Amino acid sequence: MKLDVIKLDGGTAGSVELDEALFGLEPRADILHRVVRWQRNKAMAGTHKVKTRSETSYSTKKIYRQKGTGGARHGDRNAPIFRKGGVYKGPTPRSHAHDLPKKFRKLGLRHALSAKAKAGELVILEAAEAAEAKTAALASQVGKLGWKRALVIDGAAVNDNFAKAARNIANLDVLPSMGANVYDILKSDTLVITKAGVEALEARLK
Repeated sequence: MKLDVIKLDGGTAGSVELDEALFGLEPRADILHRVVRWQRNKAMAGTHKVKTRSETSYSTKKIYRQKGTGGARHGDRNAPIFRKGGVYKGPTPRSHAHDLPKKFRKLGLRHALSAKAKAGELVILEAAEAAEAKTAALASQVGKLGWKRALVIDGAAVNDNFAKAARNIANLDVLPSMGANVYDILKSDTLVITKAGVEALEARLK
């Protein structure tokens, strides 16, 4: 498939031929869902923790005699049945990550790129470069291009001035090609890929 290439100032810069295997697939929600779920679970801290019976601060003395009180039999006040007692089978620190084959993760990325291309939310940029690290100048250009919530994917490395200028612009994220991921792509309203980024993604995903 062929797509027009634009410049940051809004001018045209010819066109580029995109690989159908990356940008021309029929997006499948089940594949995208599995990859996003793998990403988000891997990112979870898993640090939630409650105190067990052995960690609460009450005395371990038996609270009253076993029989003859007319009440239930109890040991100490750390039992889960009591207020402020230990929690039974509560959450403990653990990893929420699960395995997903590398080939499937690559497939998910191809489907995410194809989903953006099919929705008309894919923009090919000649180069993401800035002469100076000026946020105001870049924000003005982004505003004129009409990018609301955009993700810019560059080649192997991001231009330093462009990255610094984009740092303080709300809803504008910049990633190198190796940082491209399904969650960030789907979260954006506009996916912007530089020509170098297209070449790097094709080399990475073939």
